[in-house]
Amino acid sequence: MPQNEWAWAEPFRAARASAVHLEMRDLYAVGDESGPYDRWRETGEADTDPDSDMWRPWTTVAREMNAGGVLMRRARIVSEPVTDYIRYEHAGTGVNLAVGELVRWLPRRLASDLALPGNDFWLFDDATVVFNYFTGKGDWAESGTETTTDPAVVRLCRDAFESVWARATPHEEYRIR
Repeated sequence: MPQNEWAWAEPFRAARASAVHLEMRDLYAVGDESGPYDRWRETGEADTDPDSDMWRPWTTVAREMNAGGVLMRRARIVSEPVTDYIRYEHAGTGVNLAVGELVRWLPRRLASDLALPGNDFWLFDDATVVFNYFTGKGDWAESGTETTTDPAVVRLCRDAFESVWARATPHEEYRIR
């Protein structure tokens, strides 16, 4: 999330039926993850406690959404062999599952014929897209996010996500390569 982390929680809390997230980068170097990521690289231990200080801002919102009946799905397109960051992300995905998210993984080589938007996004209730913008090094770009309700963009993102989801492997079955 952008450093102003829950200033953008509004679309999450406004969702009534669904929230889907498509991640397409092999590296995220967002500042608020640098300490936990460095610790994982040194020790191999990831923070998997949904109630820890690191996770609580996200898990609180995710739990609220789940309790309100919002179906949350996250799909990740990854290069194989995966980067260290993706290994770290995979190690911590149990937190997402613990708060009700469904997570799937798609090797990039299986996505070559899919029409995908140029940036990661969240799609809420098949009506609102929030694009996430990152620098080349993986940190939040100055612009951070952009929201649109343009029906053509919503359709592109919905179709892209559903295409990825249909091909992707559930987290419990995906083996890191």
